[in-house]
Amino acid sequence: LIDNGRRGRAVLGAGNRPLKSLSDMLKGKKGRFRQNLLGKRVDYSGRSVIVAGPDLKFHQCGLPRKMALELFKPYVMRELVARDLAHNIKTAKKMVEKERPEVWSILKDITEEHPVLLNRAPTLHRLGIQAFKPVLVEGNAIQIHPLVCAAFNADFDGDQMAIHIPLSSEAQAEAEILMLSSNNILSPANGLPIALPSQDIILGCYYLTMRESGKKGEGKIFANYDEIIRAYDEGIIDLHAKVKCRVQNSLKDTTVGRVIFNGVLPDDMDFVNLTINKKSLEKIISFIYRKYGKKVTVEVLDKIKKLGFNFATSSGISIGVVDLEIPSEKIKILEKAEKEVDKIQEQYNYGLIMEDEREQKIINAWTKASNEVVDAILKNLTKFNPLYIMADSGARGSKRQIGQLAGMRGLMADPSGKIIEFPIRSNFRDGLSVLEYFISTHGARKGLADTALRTSKSGYLTRRLVDVAQDVIVRELDCGTTDGIIIRAFQEDGNIIESLSERLVGRIVQEDVIEPKTRKVLAKIGEEIDEEKAKKISEAGVKEVKVRSVLTCMAKHGVCAKCYGKDMATGELVNIGEAVGVIAAQSIGEPGTQLTLRTFHTGGIKITGEDITLGLPRVEQLFEVSKPKKQAVISEINGRVDEIIKENDGRKKVV
Repeated sequence: LIDNGRRGRAVLGAGNRPLKSLSDMLKGKKGRFRQNLLGKRVDYSGRSVIVAGPDLKFHQCGLPRKMALELFKPYVMRELVARDLAHNIKTAKKMVEKERPEVWSILKDITEEHPVLLNRAPTLHRLGIQAFKPVLVEGNAIQIHPLVCAAFNADFDGDQMAIHIPLSSEAQAEAEILMLSSNNILSPANGLPIALPSQDIILGCYYLTMRESGKKGEGKIFANYDEIIRAYDEGIIDLHAKVKCRVQNSLKDTTVGRVIFNGVLPDDMDFVNLTINKKSLEKIISFIYRKYGKKVTVEVLDKIKKLGFNFATSSGISIGVVDLEIPSEKIKILEKAEKEVDKIQEQYNYGLIMEDEREQKIINAWTKASNEVVDAILKNLTKFNPLYIMADSGARGSKRQIGQLAGMRGLMADPSGKIIEFPIRSNFRDGLSVLEYFISTHGARKGLADTALRTSKSGYLTRRLVDVAQDVIVRELDCGTTDGIIIRAFQEDGNIIESLSERLVGRIVQEDVIEPKTRKVLAKIGEEIDEEKAKKISEAGVKEVKVRSVLTCMAKHGVCAKCYGKDMATGELVNIGEAVGVIAAQSIGEPGTQLTLRTFHTGGIKITGEDITLGLPRVEQLFEVSKPKKQAVISEINGRVDEIIKENDGRKKVV
């Protein structure tokens, strides 16, 4: 009765099925606690497929009219009675069901004031649920602003989203103040903007700001913004022509496109005179956020979105098979690699090198060859080649993918992660031979299998992390500790992985930071370090800084704000009551899940640097502080070990 099958064999019921005991009813994901108490089905909710809504403002979402009517039904009925359009609730209900014209106008009035919550499963971090102001739209699909897709990790290949309505006035206020999408531009994990333009928008901005010699109207000089725009509208100058224009009281060598692009940035910001790609857009938006704040950033993002879509459309970009030029150098590169491989094989046959060294050398030879082929392709592409534009702007695709399309696919890994020595010399434009095709399927299958297996693994890791860290909440402003930790630049094999300035930002200093040469104080005790100070400190050559840390916090319950430092999502000192433990757990778990889903896209091609498959188990070992298990060395001869002698050069001799 209490716990069936704990001791000995389970008692079987009808049809040889073990009986469900009381503890079975409670435990696990399907038990009472996790299924019904922690997660319930709720009223006032719906779900539908999502599509892009390019005309929406940042804080809006498109809500299908029929769905809105169903969700807000009680509100509409109350309003019908209040406006004397219906005598009682029953008539009101009938009116709503018949969809009378007066119902729609009431619905519009109600939805204008009422935020709704959108959620996309899996909700991996806080930004998986956000609030929007609904706009009624025709059709049956929810419309989503293109820039919030990154936070939800949504795309429009058939994803669905759930919609919820906050009922009480407190819930509505909370949704509008804390959860509104335009208040959540920064990622809570790393403090970088998460609402960044992607794909088409980047492509449009890149196309807009390109320069080319010999275009119509080159060399003309314009007095101001209006004049250059008018000349462009009249067709006197080309979008990419090199012209001069007077901007912010100085003559700039620029193009019409760049002047148009700067038209959407804040007026007093420096003129951005370069071809815009993904990286520079990120920098511009981070800068605007820091200098002008949230409101301006949201406005600029919406303008950039409109501009990008506009010019991506008018650029008329498309890919044809002739855009892929197979480099003539490919044959030579392959011949060279083959000779090298033969040489390595010969050395191995003579017993000059070991088996694993031979493998490594062959792999290196082919990797080098495939990189050379990619370089050769990129050298041959023109600046206006559609593929080059896409890869170079960072809109879509990478140099490696261009390499697979027009160069060679290179080495593949088999499901165990071992690299198959036979490289794929063909590319997708020429087509693969039968053998090459079957070798390729290895990688594709590994990608699918990995995605299925690893997602649940890393989801479970997140759950355990949240479980451990959920009571870490900011409870007080200052615990008054004098302790702290010392942070240095983060290095591995002599390469700096994370610089000191990156690690310092947002921390509170625990000892005065002193410049080594001049003995000048750069930061006093108790100061928060912002980007500028961090930069000064690292430029001054300071190697290590003592800062406050949650690890040394003395607060009785939870942690204190001073030890935690800056809240990544807002850029200010963390508020009291913020559940920082859960944020930390999600910030570790979310990339874990994402990484497993990403293996899926390279198609199993071996990329230098290890794949996530090794990553996740390693992360788990670190959290559980268990020793990594290595393969044991097995002796080739029988016998008993008598003693182990340490040699001078660090080797051990077993007798």
